[in-house]
Amino acid sequence: MNHATGPQSTELPPYYRAEFALGAHSARHLRRVLRLHLAGSGLIELTDAAELALTELLANVVRHVPGRRCRICFLLLPAAVRVEVSDSCPQLPVPGDGGVLSDGGRGLLLVDAVTDRWDVTPRPTGDGKTVWFECMVKAPDAG
Repeated sequence: MNHATGPQSTELPPYYRAEFALGAHSARHLRRVLRLHLAGSGLIELTDAAELALTELLANVVRHVPGRRCRICFLLLPAAVRVEVSDSCPQLPVPGDGGVLSDGGRGLLLVDAVTDRWDVTPRPTGDGKTVWFECMVKAPDAG
């Protein structure tokens, strides 16, 4: 039987990197890893937005990348998190029109709505891309 345990130390590294062939439960497990890193870094307020955006990027890999293989990187910055999902598919994602009758195409619109910045960086060799986003801690209102 497999047993999963949390981090053994209270100090987490400021990044997480892994490579996966995504399966049925991958998004759930990666959201948990992201949540642990955000909580351990005092960035828990970014969890909802970052988890939603991560889920959308992983859904794009499952839907559009042959073999569903990708590399994930969570980079914890002062007052922000950057999440990168890289794959070997040269097709660049394009936000859909979000039409009511559309079968899909809303994922990147959601990413745009819940993150502070996002973009796609094609590999210079043309054999893949990295889709990334950043969520930043909001400054308290000076009211």
